[in-house]
Amino acid sequence: MDILCGSIYIRIIFYKESYFMMNADIASDIAQARHYKRVMLKMSGEVLMGPEEYGIHSPTVTRVAKDIQQVIDSGVEVCVVVGAGNIFRGVSGAADGMDRTTADYMGMLGIVMNALALQNALENIGVQTRVQSAIRMDSICEPYIRRRAMRHMEKGRVVIFAAGTGNPYFTTDTAGALRASEMECDAIFKGTKVDGVYTADPQTNPDATHFKQISYMDVLTKDLRVMDATAISLARENQIPIVVFSIREEGNFAKVVQSKGKFTVVS
Repeated sequence: MDILCGSIYIRIIFYKESYFMMNADIASDIAQARHYKRVMLKMSGEVLMGPEEYGIHSPTVTRVAKDIQQVIDSGVEVCVVVGAGNIFRGVSGAADGMDRTTADYMGMLGIVMNALALQNALENIGVQTRVQSAIRMDSICEPYIRRRAMRHMEKGRVVIFAAGTGNPYFTTDTAGALRASEMECDAIFKGTKVDGVYTADPQTNPDATHFKQISYMDVLTKDLRVMDATAISLARENQIPIVVFSIREEGNFAKVVQSKGKFTVVS
């Protein structure tokens, strides 16, 4: 009996040590994962409106450019996908009776306009930038070429991917997840108007609970609308975490890249 108890005691100690070793490994993996080498910034076109109701607000675009510059200066490679909700949204156009394919292509043109505005703001503060479009527009930007985009980032340039995926019926969320996968990004930073994922809209429900971390499946099953289902599934398949944060706060992008401030990690 004493031998058995001793054996159990030894076995418990062994399991306990294994447990802590396992947790130490997990903690080490998490810490290592947060030393980002290359990230994707996905933000909606509405961000560029600033306080306006429509269009591009130049001071806001400049502020976002400076936020990106801070991340570049820290040694992290950055690529960007921006939406066009401040100019034209294909789904809204289709809802008003327009052909969905035509409406989506018009939205892609709006994305190119936002990309050029952001490129101009970045280069005005000394950040070398390239715009690559999924739809060829050789007079104003490069066509999307994966290897060329990766080379640009290796040289410290910001690459802005325009025109979505180049196909109707796909959102810029999906374009962000696709380009992040192709560029082998360490994470997708989803810049929104709120500082993470909540159980409900915190602007209308003060009792909404903030998630520090949540799984891809929970986002899908709870229909939390972080990104569309296709984008979430693509990020999950390629094991790219999605970091949801508020981009409306000046300097927040750089802080969140350093794992500071308030945000939610979807992984």
